[in-house]
Amino acid sequence: MNLWFERAAMVALRDASYVDGYRIALTFSDGEAGIVDLADVVALFPAAAALRDHQVFKRFTLDEWPTLVWPNGFDLSPEMLYERATGKRLSWLHEPPVDTTGHSLNA
Repeated sequence: MNLWFERAAMVALRDASYVDGYRIALTFSDGEAGIVDLADVVALFPAAAALRDHQVFKRFTLDEWPTLVWPNGFDLSPEMLYERATGKRLSWLHEPPVDTTGHSLNA
């Protein structure tokens, strides 16, 4: 297993609940919590078009990864949600992946 994969497993969603509009309250495995407004995501991505209906938007669940997912298959990564909900940047997410010896896999 490479170091990047081990780090990626550090952020997981523990709970998600609907607030209003396109806002969802989230709790993460490290105890951080916050509310994300996904109006821009829903408006931007064609795959999320069905979610523009608030009744459909409310039907999200956490899958086995756990990732925020909707019945039409649209999903959002815990890492992206963490950064949006907490305002904290996951530095390892923006660094090039490395193998177990510390060498960049992009080289």
